[in-house]
Amino acid sequence: MEMDRYRKTLAETNVTDSDAVVASELAKILEKAPENMTKEVFSFCFSSIDLTTLSTEDSVKSVAAFTQRVNDFDNEYPQYPNVAAICVYSNFVEVVGSHLDVPSVDVACVAGCFPSSQTFTAVKIADCALAAEAGADDVDIVFNIGMYRDGDYEGVTDELIEQKHAVKHAKLKVILETGALKTAKDIRDASILSLYSDCDFLKTSTGKIYPGASLEAAYVMCQCIKEYYQKTGRKVGFKAAGGIRTAQDAVNYYTVVKEILGEEWLCHDLFRLGASSLANALLSAMEGQEVKFF
Repeated sequence: MEMDRYRKTLAETNVTDSDAVVASELAKILEKAPENMTKEVFSFCFSSIDLTTLSTEDSVKSVAAFTQRVNDFDNEYPQYPNVAAICVYSNFVEVVGSHLDVPSVDVACVAGCFPSSQTFTAVKIADCALAAEAGADDVDIVFNIGMYRDGDYEGVTDELIEQKHAVKHAKLKVILETGALKTAKDIRDASILSLYSDCDFLKTSTGKIYPGASLEAAYVMCQCIKEYYQKTGRKVGFKAAGGIRTAQDAVNYYTVVKEILGEEWLCHDLFRLGASSLANALLSAMEGQEVKFF
């Protein structure tokens, strides 16, 4: 059967599916987090942020103003690197692109019927294609958990691959919605299916419906990325998003990536933090006093 190759790939993994093992190994890694609570790491984490606005009230004017704050940051804090990207709904990609004056900052968006992934596949593909045509550098889509729960692994991967083709040269980030998947096994299996569908990033959460990012999910996802790299030689990035608000939160995710994937993954092509309030928290930590810039 055609389906067998998906289950065969899942059966061949050595990444743990034990929640207890994940918790134990994660605790050991986090013992190293305090040594990363430095201004240098805060600055790197800040520069890894996909600064995000995903509100029902977003408008052309509000997104333009949001983008202008990123431009202003370059002038007011020239001693620090800027954020990695501005992330908006796909219909605002052109607004960001036309107002953004900082060449180092990418334009990211959510697409493919974010945050539920519930619509016709053709609609998802069209949204991704339109986002790329509008100038998106990164396109974040949601893993089809409904298909996954039904055991339709071929449907899941085909849909991801079609969306990957639709974004052309943009990076495709697949949001697993780990708060819905819940278990180490389901997070592991969803990660593997996404990796073998040619995604460029695995991302934890939408931050909209279910619980957001967790360090346990990050541990499993990073182990899958590591194993996939060892088997294929292709590096896939990791993005934590959903409820990451403090400098300590950011450093914890940084530490997981550093300890599992190594220094090579500590770059903007392979590590991102999706956030809105985190930027001010990290900037405050960098400045040594409370700052409310964004």
